[in-house]
Amino acid sequence: MERLCGPELPFWVANQTLHTERPDLPECFQLTVLSWLPCIYLWAAFPIYLLYLKRNNRGYIMMSIMNRFKTVFGLLLWIVCWTDLFYTFHELRQGHSQPPIYFITPLVLGMTMLLATFLIQFERLRGVQSSGVLFIFWFLSVLCAIVPFRSKILQASSQSEVSDKLRFSTFYLYFSLVVCELILCCFNEKPPLFSSVVTDPNPCPETTAGFLSTMTFWWFTSMAIKGYKVSLEAKDLWSLNQRDSSKVMVPKLLTEWDKEQAKAKSEPSLSTQAVYSKPLQSTTNHTAGGGGGGESSPEEVEVLLSNQKAAPHQPSLLRALVKAFGPYFLIGSAYKLLQDIITFVNPQLLRMLISFTKQRGVPDWWGYALAFLMFFTAILQTLILHHHFQYCFVTGMNVRTAVIGALYRKALVITNAAKRSSTVGEIVNLMSVDAQRFMDLTTFLNMLWSAPLQIMLALYFLWQNLGPSVLAGVAVMIMLIPFNAVIAMKTRSYQVEQMQHKDARIKLMNEILNGIKVLKLYAWENSFKEKVLAIRQKELNVLRKTAYLGALSTMAWTSAPFLVALTTFAVYVTVDENNVLDAEKAFVSLSLFNILRFPLNMLPQVISSMVQASVSLKRIQNFLCHDELDPESVDRKNTATEFSVTVVNGKFTWTKEDPPVLHNINVMVPQGSLLAVVGHVGCGKSSIISALLGEMEKLEGEVSIRGSIAYVPQQAWIQNATLRDNILFGKPYNEQKYRCVLEACALTPDLEVLPGGDMTEIGEKGINLSGGQRQRVSLARALYSDADVYLLDDPLSAVDAHVSKHIFDNLIGPEGVLKGKTRILVTHGISFLPQVDNIMVMVEGRVSEMGSYQELLKQNGAFAEFLRNYALEDIVEEDEAIEELIEDEALFPDDALSNHTDMVDNEPGINEAKRNFIRQISIISADGDNTRCRSVRRHGCSQRRHSEPQEKKKPREVEKLIQTESTETGRVKTKVYLEYAKAVGPLLSVLICFLYGCQSAAAIGANIWLSQWTNDASRNQTKENVDMRVGVYAALGIAQGVLLLVNCLLCRAYSMLRAAKLTHHNLLQGVLRAPQTFFESTPSGRLLNRFSRDMDAIDSHIPENIDIWMRTFWYTLNVLLICSALTPMFLIVIAPLTVFYWWVQRFYVATSRQLKRLESVSRSPIYSHFSETVTGSSVIRAYGRHSAFVLMSDMKVDENQKSYYPGIVSNRWLGVRIEFIGNCIVLFAALFAVTGKENLNPGLVGLSVSYALQVTMSLNWMVRMTSDLESNIVAVERVKEYSETKTEAPWEVEDKKPPPEWPMEGNVQFQDYSVRYREGLDLVLRNLTLSVKGGEKIGIVGRTGAGKSSMTLCLFRLLEAAAGEITIDKVKIAEIGLHDLRSKLTIIPQEPVLFSGTLRMNLDPFEQCSDEEVWKALEHSHLHKFVSNQPSKLDLECSEGGENLSVGQRQLVCLARALLRKTRILVLDEATAAIDLETDDLIQSTIRTQFEDCTVFTIAHRLNTVMDYTRVLVLDKGEVAEFDTPANLISQRGIFYSMAKDAGLTQ
Repeated sequence: MERLCGPELPFWVANQTLHTERPDLPECFQLTVLSWLPCIYLWAAFPIYLLYLKRNNRGYIMMSIMNRFKTVFGLLLWIVCWTDLFYTFHELRQGHSQPPIYFITPLVLGMTMLLATFLIQFERLRGVQSSGVLFIFWFLSVLCAIVPFRSKILQASSQSEVSDKLRFSTFYLYFSLVVCELILCCFNEKPPLFSSVVTDPNPCPETTAGFLSTMTFWWFTSMAIKGYKVSLEAKDLWSLNQRDSSKVMVPKLLTEWDKEQAKAKSEPSLSTQAVYSKPLQSTTNHTAGGGGGGESSPEEVEVLLSNQKAAPHQPSLLRALVKAFGPYFLIGSAYKLLQDIITFVNPQLLRMLISFTKQRGVPDWWGYALAFLMFFTAILQTLILHHHFQYCFVTGMNVRTAVIGALYRKALVITNAAKRSSTVGEIVNLMSVDAQRFMDLTTFLNMLWSAPLQIMLALYFLWQNLGPSVLAGVAVMIMLIPFNAVIAMKTRSYQVEQMQHKDARIKLMNEILNGIKVLKLYAWENSFKEKVLAIRQKELNVLRKTAYLGALSTMAWTSAPFLVALTTFAVYVTVDENNVLDAEKAFVSLSLFNILRFPLNMLPQVISSMVQASVSLKRIQNFLCHDELDPESVDRKNTATEFSVTVVNGKFTWTKEDPPVLHNINVMVPQGSLLAVVGHVGCGKSSIISALLGEMEKLEGEVSIRGSIAYVPQQAWIQNATLRDNILFGKPYNEQKYRCVLEACALTPDLEVLPGGDMTEIGEKGINLSGGQRQRVSLARALYSDADVYLLDDPLSAVDAHVSKHIFDNLIGPEGVLKGKTRILVTHGISFLPQVDNIMVMVEGRVSEMGSYQELLKQNGAFAEFLRNYALEDIVEEDEAIEELIEDEALFPDDALSNHTDMVDNEPGINEAKRNFIRQISIISADGDNTRCRSVRRHGCSQRRHSEPQEKKKPREVEKLIQTESTETGRVKTKVYLEYAKAVGPLLSVLICFLYGCQSAAAIGANIWLSQWTNDASRNQTKENVDMRVGVYAALGIAQGVLLLVNCLLCRAYSMLRAAKLTHHNLLQGVLRAPQTFFESTPSGRLLNRFSRDMDAIDSHIPENIDIWMRTFWYTLNVLLICSALTPMFLIVIAPLTVFYWWVQRFYVATSRQLKRLESVSRSPIYSHFSETVTGSSVIRAYGRHSAFVLMSDMKVDENQKSYYPGIVSNRWLGVRIEFIGNCIVLFAALFAVTGKENLNPGLVGLSVSYALQVTMSLNWMVRMTSDLESNIVAVERVKEYSETKTEAPWEVEDKKPPPEWPMEGNVQFQDYSVRYREGLDLVLRNLTLSVKGGEKIGIVGRTGAGKSSMTLCLFRLLEAAAGEITIDKVKIAEIGLHDLRSKLTIIPQEPVLFSGTLRMNLDPFEQCSDEEVWKALEHSHLHKFVSNQPSKLDLECSEGGENLSVGQRQLVCLARALLRKTRILVLDEATAAIDLETDDLIQSTIRTQFEDCTVFTIAHRLNTVMDYTRVLVLDKGEVAEFDTPANLISQRGIFYSMAKDAGLTQ
């Protein structure tokens, strides 16, 4: 330094700086260190920053006035610095030689200013709106220039005049310019040209925020204020940053995952590659674990499999995640490292402060400097910590986005085998729970290395402070670690167990909600309620065990710092007589122990959260490794042949393990022909369609399809969207084509019935459409898609006969709209067979015969026999029916079909006499080449009828069916808290609060005692009462631990669980008691959300929140009390700080709560869209709408993250502000300690400041917990909302109980009966009056929507009367309990619903019948053979929704159910829809024999089923049109007659 500054300018003078009341730094120090510091910083940062700017170009910014000023000031600064330099040269020439420092410093400064000016311009060209690098530079420059600023003035005032006028003036010029630059640097430039900010309607201010604003999260303030003024809504949210969107994140993960998969695939096969170098043509249907090109020969596959068994190598999802998101996460880790180091500065400063209060006669400014230093390090630490958190949370959010995206994409392509291994519920769980776990982990992940680092540092400083005695404390800590680890392990196993119970419970709930109608009709709610509660009880038991463990671990780690302090101090004092525990040692150690406390608490948590995440990782990884459907299994490119569908030697199975379902299938379907597939129930008709779609495993053979496919599944898949969207299915809207499609699918009349026409919103699974309408919508979708090949899986079964004829003629048949397209039709309707080109007969998975109708009759095989029994009557009668049809055309020029009752059927008449008559004719038909006239009614699609534009209907006010999910806005009402307290128990609640207070008091007592103890040192009384001091300290600490344990057990293991049990019970009760309309207007996803997400909050989150809140609240209160007690001045500061705290907290809580609500509302659609996709995946794939659905899902995820992201930032915003308050408390505690040091002993100073240092943490936690609690307590409110839904009538009315044998006769009377579906809708049935005698068989017919089904629902009181009444055997059904009523009636519903469980459970859930009775019922329902062939007989497991039985078999199971109940009144609701004719015959005969003396109401599809009934009721628009015996009705020639005539049942 001498060489630089010369001998006259010393570098450091102690007397001039430290030991004086007016300190000043020497000139040499100012010229070297202070001037060079900013320059060194800027030159060091420059290369890295330059590289960053070169990589990230955001477009350039126009030159603004501000930018010009910045540049001009920069150049001026350079000129000012070099003026100094030239002045030094000038002096040299004058002969005044100056020390070298006067040349070097101005030169360096000038160069740096030029660099800064260059950066200002370069940033502008690269689109940087606000520069952090330059801000820090200008800030440092100002900071360093303050010292010379002061010292130059001090010098000038001490001397009479300024010696060096030029340098004096240039310095002040320099200073003012630097300050100007700093001020300008705080403002932002305009956004770059063409940036997304300009185009975005609601951009996130973060992208344009300045450096300061970013550091303090000031840019969020606008939302906080808005959220406080009005409740935030979705439209107020900022758009998601581009880099966080699914569009960027998901591909990022998927590319890494694909690399992983490719690696995993190449590794095991290396060993076997050499052996089989000649790969044969692939025969496996899929490529292992997805990805393309897994062609390998059969032997090779086997070797691979054996290899993999030895060492299964799965691609690692973890590695993919790390590669995709690691780099960004590491920035956060760097921040964490900095913060860890800064944490240890404050205890050192505390030590200096305590020793300062001990010394007498030291300059006061030391104390103030220390206080402000503490304040600044704390603020720096705050900013760094929150930026670390920001990076971690954003990473977590990105991981969730990517994982959900990957899961969704995977779910669209997994094979059926894979789908079977995980139910929809489980997959949704992967999305909701497991993806969430990753998110939670990323926030803690850095603790893995940071915690050990903090522990090492803390121990090092403690050793310096207390020497080897620290080891005693460390020993205690080390002993606690295995204790905590064991607890963590146990907790984790319990959590897995709880997850399984929860999965089971949600799965069961899902089924209950899907089959709720059946449960109500059969009065089975109680049986299922018991099942749910049984699972719930197991779940609660596990939760209770977890709570016990939780209480132990909480006690362990809350008492840990205390125990450590106790052992350390006790050992320290007792080891050596000379060891004196003074304030400095005690309180510095305490603050270090407190630092230790955080990593020690966190480690077990991080470890358990890692373990949880690893379980989730495995689950997700397994799912992502599932086999995918091979897109190549069906050759779609085949253009060579004239056949548009060919299958050669096809052998197919559903899963690799199962025996094949279809054997050597050979089919060639010529372009433009219509092929019908017929056969018995379960013979593989639908499987053939699936095979053509590529949904099945192809074991051998070739399948090729030419052109695009349209697919109509057996059970229509309807999206939760408008009717029009369901039909368009992503195709552009074309009015004429659309009208034409509706016409062909007979949907036009239905649109007039629906409340909003084709803009009616359709509920989940098409809940507000009838079965027939759903099927027709599905057909319309196929027709609109205008494909080349149509695969129709029994589309005509669910619709009425008349409609089915209309659809066949106008759509499918040889003259329909689809003529010229290739159509494959699975059907049970024999009457259409003569009009098809080819017929394929399936028997037990093989093609038994194939050919045209005539050929098959000539072959005289099984099919001809089958036909003779059934179809001939149709043929004979149809010829006669034709003339009448032509006459009909004249009467109904518009549409003979939809205008009248549409309830005909050309399916088998069962009258024996007729049959015999036909058998005699059959001989004639067999040889005569029956050139059959086809039905004449036709009209081509684009006919004149649609040439004139449709007159625009007035758009009706569409009443939305599905109410949008209600979100409570504003403050959570106190009522909700009280509600929860009531569930916990009012007395207990008060007691718990009191205990928390006691525990806190004990903790404070211990610390006050410690400060007394340390004061012994100054009075030299240490020797006498060591034992007493240690003893009392220990007693107080242990009391605190015990109180805590008692509290936790009482609070979490007992009372809170009681509350959880109660709320769930009420919710379940409320939902099961809700009327049917409730389920039609509430999507099941929303209800499931209540049962999973909200119950989860009540089970585990709320108790935790309350626990932490109580602890932090009391702690904060204590700190303020202590500080105020020591320095009463402190009370003055408390007031403004409290106001500020309260203000920030209100802003935050209002905004954050609303954000959380928006987030949870926008979360449900992700899952319901997902489960919808999983169920409809085959349809989506068939239409090739894969990517569109992926986009929809991504949009929903982004929509969700839009409200999640501000939620994260709101926490950071809060943290920075609250910690600022905490830091102020530290500052004032220290300042008051300095001012009052004369009358404060060091022990108390130590106590108050070390407490204040702790307070930031608890302030922060308190607000966070308040907010978390408010967000979670919403769960109580949401659950309560559904526990209190309007219930249906009581299940049992004690005083009105009907006699047990009721109904004896089975007489049913309707008296002026009217009914409507919901309040405010039209009547569905008007003034029905009719009476039915016991044992009568009544057929109910009428067009779709005439009110047939509604009539049966009225008998069961699923719809309550609007007027009038129904009596059964003199009992008014409106007066008795619902269960009493419903258990005495039996229905075979339109859609067979099965629940997962054994077959036995499905038939008889209350286990009232013996096995013999069950077998007998099965025998009558013709399932005997099927069930007895199953290995598990009656215990055959039905999968979710009965997926493993064919639709026909499910229908038979429903019949068996009815037989077991054997009540006097039976209702058949279109129960014969999905069954082939023979089975149908069997069912009808079963009903005739088994229910001979019962009253039977049949809603008939096929008129022949009701031709021999006692009476037939014809409904029309909700009124009785005709009611008489079939014979009389035919002779009356009314509606029934015309229907019968169309069905060919009369002449």
